[in-house]
Amino acid sequence: MGGAYIEDVHAVARLIPPGRVTTYGAIADFLTLGSARMVGWALYQGLATGEAVPAHRVVNRRGELTGRNHFPTPTCMQERLEAEGVVVVDDRIPAFDECFWSPASLLDT
Repeated sequence: MGGAYIEDVHAVARLIPPGRVTTYGAIADFLTLGSARMVGWALYQGLATGEAVPAHRVVNRRGELTGRNHFPTPTCMQERLEAEGVVVVDDRIPAFDECFWSPASLLDT
């Protein structure tokens, strides 16, 4: 996947409201191409280049902070989420269902 896909993933990530999270799979489904793994790769590209992408708001389908090791420190993802009011316990969001934001909600107009 090239630059356009990365840009699309980053654009969706930027729409996630503070204090909410979505999943790699939800972004992949919304974009109708790629996979959850490819979304993770695209988000990592943004982190690696220092782009302002709120990748900390993207977790796996169980609400686990699986991408935490790609941040500057292993606790950075959790710290950013907690600063937005998201509770994280043992690298997981216990209230995942309440915090979940679906990119598909953008289509509900």
